[in-house]
Amino acid sequence: MSDINSVVLCGRVTRDAEVKYTSGGMAVSEISIAVNRYAGKDKGEEVSFFEVNLWGKTAEALVQYLTKGRQIVVQGELRQERWEKDGQKQSKVRINANNIQLVGGKEEKAEPARQSAPQPASQQMLGPEGYESDEIPF
Repeated sequence: MSDINSVVLCGRVTRDAEVKYTSGGMAVSEISIAVNRYAGKDKGEEVSFFEVNLWGKTAEALVQYLTKGRQIVVQGELRQERWEKDGQKQSKVRINANNIQLVGGKEEKAEPARQSAPQPASQQMLGPEGYESDEIPF
C-alpha cells in the first residue's frame, strides 16, 4: 500500500492574500486560515492556524477573493519545510493547496452584519470564466 498525504480544512482567511512570483516566474500566494474546534463544555472553542500555499494560475485567479474573514475549504497535502538557523534545526508544516472552494463571504463573520439588498445580476462580482465568486469550480 502506498502512503497517503491528504488534508481537508474549512476555515476563515486571517489576512488578505497577496501574489508573489518565484525567480522562475511561478505565481505563489501564501495565506493563513483559522479553523475553530469545539474543545468541550468547559473550554468552548479552540482556534488552530494553518499556513497554506497556492500556486500558479490558482494563486493569480483567487487572490482577489481570498480576503480576511472569507470562509474557504482547502484540500491539499502537507509539506514539511526544513532549515537551519543559528545552528538549530527548524521545521514548519504547511498545506500545499490542490483545490480551494469559496464557501462564505466576509459578511458571515461573528460581528454584527449590516443587511444590504442583493445586487442585481449585472452588478454581482464575477470570477474567472464568468462564474459568480461563490461558484468558482476549483
